[in-house]
Amino acid sequence: MPRFEGLRRFFRLDRAADVERAVGDELDFHFDSRVRELVERGMSPAEARQEAERRFGDLERTRARLEAIDRERVGERSRAEWWGGFTQDLRYALRGLRLKPGFTLGVVLTLALGIGANATMFGIVDRLLLRGPAYMNDPARVHRVNLIRTLQGEERPGTNTSYRTYLDLLGSTTSFDNLAAFFLPKLPVGTGEEAREMTLEVVTGNFWQLYDARPVIGRFFGPDEDQLPTGTPVAVLSYGYWHSRYGAHSDVLGQRMRIGTRDFTIIGVAPRGFNGAGLEQPIAFLPLTAGAVEMGGPPDLGTTYSWRWLEIFARRKPGVSVAAATADLTQAYLRSYASQAEQQSGLTPAGITHPHALAAPVLRDRGPRQGDDSKVATWLIGVAAIVLIIACANVGNLLLARAFGRRREIAVRLALGISRGRLLTQLLTESLLLAAVGGALGVVVAQWGGNVLRAMLLPDMEWTGALADPRVLLFAALATLVAGLLTGLAPALHAGRSDVAAALKTGVREGTYHRSFTRTALLVIQGALSVVLLVGAGLFVRSLHNVKTMPLGYDRTRVLYVNLDMRGESLSTAEQALLRDRLLERARSTPGVEHAARNMTVPFWMTMNQPLFVAGIDSMSRLGSFDLQAVSPGYFETMGTRILRGRPITPEDRAGAHVMVVSQSMARVTWPGKEALGQCVKVGADTMPCNTVVGIAEDIHAASLKDDPGLTYYLAMAQWRPHRGGLFVRARGDATQLVETVRSQLQGLMPGASYVTVTPLTEVLEPEMRSFELGAMMFTIFGVLALVVAAIGLYSVVAYSVAQRTHELGVRVALGAQTPDLIGLVVGEALRLAAIAAAIGTVGALVAGRWVAPLLFNTSPKDPWILGGVALGLLGIAAAASLAPALRAARVDPNVALRAD
Repeated sequence: MPRFEGLRRFFRLDRAADVERAVGDELDFHFDSRVRELVERGMSPAEARQEAERRFGDLERTRARLEAIDRERVGERSRAEWWGGFTQDLRYALRGLRLKPGFTLGVVLTLALGIGANATMFGIVDRLLLRGPAYMNDPARVHRVNLIRTLQGEERPGTNTSYRTYLDLLGSTTSFDNLAAFFLPKLPVGTGEEAREMTLEVVTGNFWQLYDARPVIGRFFGPDEDQLPTGTPVAVLSYGYWHSRYGAHSDVLGQRMRIGTRDFTIIGVAPRGFNGAGLEQPIAFLPLTAGAVEMGGPPDLGTTYSWRWLEIFARRKPGVSVAAATADLTQAYLRSYASQAEQQSGLTPAGITHPHALAAPVLRDRGPRQGDDSKVATWLIGVAAIVLIIACANVGNLLLARAFGRRREIAVRLALGISRGRLLTQLLTESLLLAAVGGALGVVVAQWGGNVLRAMLLPDMEWTGALADPRVLLFAALATLVAGLLTGLAPALHAGRSDVAAALKTGVREGTYHRSFTRTALLVIQGALSVVLLVGAGLFVRSLHNVKTMPLGYDRTRVLYVNLDMRGESLSTAEQALLRDRLLERARSTPGVEHAARNMTVPFWMTMNQPLFVAGIDSMSRLGSFDLQAVSPGYFETMGTRILRGRPITPEDRAGAHVMVVSQSMARVTWPGKEALGQCVKVGADTMPCNTVVGIAEDIHAASLKDDPGLTYYLAMAQWRPHRGGLFVRARGDATQLVETVRSQLQGLMPGASYVTVTPLTEVLEPEMRSFELGAMMFTIFGVLALVVAAIGLYSVVAYSVAQRTHELGVRVALGAQTPDLIGLVVGEALRLAAIAAAIGTVGALVAGRWVAPLLFNTSPKDPWILGGVALGLLGIAAAASLAPALRAARVDPNVALRAD
C-alpha cells in the first residue's frame, strides 16, 4: 500500500480523476461493443457508428450523468470508509488511554490549564479591544471623538467635553449622520434607607439611532424629551435591572422611580445585553438634560464651556473617509475653541495649544491612549499563549515518551501491513482526543477564571461567561485543535521515521540518544519560557510594592472621605455652610478620629481648575494644568501632607483673607530661581484680588501615579465656596475600621432624605493600583503554573533517562562507582539542562523587557536581583525534581541490571 494513502483517501485528492477515468472507460466499452454488433449485422463501420450515436444519444451528457452518479456512490463509500476508520481509531485511542488513567489525567489537566488560561484572557481582551458595543449599527463607521490640545509640548487627547462644545460640533459638522453624547454618573436611586448610589447612563435623545436595539417593552425617549433646561424625567430600564428589581413584570411601564431629586417615569426596557456606550451595564438610561440636573449641573449648561463631562460618539456618513471626518471635526472644534476663548479670557490661545480633533475607534482602549488595564490584559494574552506552549511541550514530551515505550508495538503493526499514513492518523486521533477532553475542561476553567478576572478588571460590567459566549467557545475550540496537533506532532514524526527491522530486532534501546535529544529540546523550551514568565511576575510584584509604598503626599491608609448627598433638600448657601461646619465638629469629636477637615476635591476622583494670573507670565496654562484645592484649617494635618516652608491654612484665614499655599512643583515652575513665599497669584480673572503665597507644601499625586506634575494650590475654604464640598477624616489607626462609626455619627445631622457616604481613601486609589495588581497576580499564577509543568516535565525526562540507562548505571556500579557519583551524574545532567534553559530564558526576558517597561513602576526590566533570583530558583527546582530519579539510580543492583539486559 503506498505511503500515507490513508491521508490521501481522507482528503480524496485523486477521487475526481479516478471517477472520470472509470466512467469514460466504461462508456467507451459499451459504445464500441454496440458498433461491433451493428457491423456484424451487415452495416458499414460508418453507418454502425452513426446508428450507435443515435441510440446512445448525447454522449457527453450521458458521460456527465454517469460521472455524477458514480461520484455520489464513491463519495458515500469514501465517507463510510473514513467514518469507519475514524471510529476504529477513536475506540483504539480510548482503550489505550483507559489503560493509563494516571497518564491520561495528567495530560488532560495540563491541557485544560493551558487552554483555559487562553480562553479566559481572550474573553477579557475581546471585550476590551475587539468586540464593538452590543447592538451598535455598523460600528466600523462609529467613532469616539477625541479633542486634543498641546500642553508643555505634549499632545493630550481627551474624550470629556462640555455640552456647549457638543452643540457646536453637532451644528458645524457635515461628515456625520449622527453625533450623540453620553455620560455614566453614579446617582442616588430610591428613597429612605433603600436609597443607593447606582450607575446610570445619561444620553442625548438621538443616542438610540446609533443602535439596532429595540425595547423589550415600551419605548425609548427621543430628542423632544431631551431639551434644555431640565429635560423630561423619563427613564428606560436596563434588562438586568428590570429583572432584578421589578421581576420582569410588564406593568412596570408608567411606574415612577426616585433618581436624585425627582421621580422619573419608566417608559421602556432596553434589550438583554444592551450596555449603551460603556462596558458596564447601567441600571437605567435618562435624557441627558434631565440627568444633568440630578448631577448638579450649572444652570447655564447650554452656554458654558467650563463643565467638561460628556463623551461623544459620531457616525460617519457612508462614503466619508476617516481622514475627512477628522478634518471636519477639527474645523468645527477650532470654531468652538474660538467661541470658548471669547467666554473665558484666560484660555490659552489656539496658536499655543494647537487644538484639533480625532475620530478615534469607538472602543476607548483602542486609542489614542490605551489604558494600563487593557495594556496589561493584552500582554497577558501573550503570557497565556506561552503557558499553552509550555503545556503542549510537556504533553508532547509525555506522548513522545509513550511512543518510545510503544516502539516495538508500532514496528509489529507496520510489519503486519498497516500504512504509515493510517498510523499517523491513529496517533493524531489520540492526541486530538486528549486535547478535546482538555479543551472541554478548559472552558470550565475559563468560566471560573473569567469571573475572577472580571471582579478585578471590570467589576461593574455585565459579563457573559465562557460557557455562554460563542466567541470564547470558538476560540477555545481553535486552541484545542492547535494543542492537539502540536502535541501529536512529535510522536507522529517519530512513528513516520521508525525503522521496523531495527525496532523488531533490538526493542526500545535502539536510537535512545536521538529520541532523548527531542525530549531534551522540549524540556529546555519549557524551562526558558518559565523563566520569562517568572521574571515578568517578579517585575510586576516589585512594581506593585513600589506603588503601594510610594509617597503620595498624603496618608492613604488612615484617611476617610465623607461625601454629602443632599437629595434635593433645599438649604440656603449659609445653611449649607453651617451644616458642613457642624459635620466637621461632630467628626472631630468621634471616638477614634485624630483630625478632620473640609475639602473641595478628591484625589483621582475630582479635580478643579481655574485660570491663574501671575505678573510677568503671559499664560499660566502654557506651564501646565494647575489643580485647585479649597480646604479648611487642619487639612494638611488630616491628610498628612507636609508643609516644607511657610505655614498652612489657619483659622485666621477667614473670608477676605486672600492667602494661598502652593505645591513645591508649582513654586518651581512658576517662579524658577526665586522665593515663592510672598508672591501674588490672581485666581479666576486678572481683575481679582491677589492671593499671597504663605506656604510651600510637598507635591501630591492627584491625577496619576506615574507622571503627575504635582501642580497644586490651596485656598482657604472660607474664601472659596464655603457651602460646597465634603470632609476628610483621619483615623488613629486603620481607617477601614472606622467607616460605619463615622457614617452613623454624621448621618444624624443630615436633614430630611439627605445622607452621607464614607469611603476609605484606599478604595479611591484601587483603580489606579488595578493594573499592577492584575499583572502581579496573573504573571505570578501563570509563572508558577509554568514552573510546575516544567518541573514535572524535567522529572519525567530524568526518570525516563534513568530507566533507559539501567544497563549503563549497572556497569558503572560494577566498575566501582559510588552512590555520590551516581547522584551527581543524574543531578548534574538536570542542572546542565536547567542552566541552558535559564540562560535562554534570561535573554528572552531582557528582549521582552523593553516592551513591558512602560507598564512597570519604578522598576527596571533589567533588575539583576529578579533575573538572578529566577535563574537560581529554576536551578533549585531542577535539583529537587531530579533528586528522586537520582536516588533510584543510586540503588541500581548491577547483577539485576546486567542479567536483565
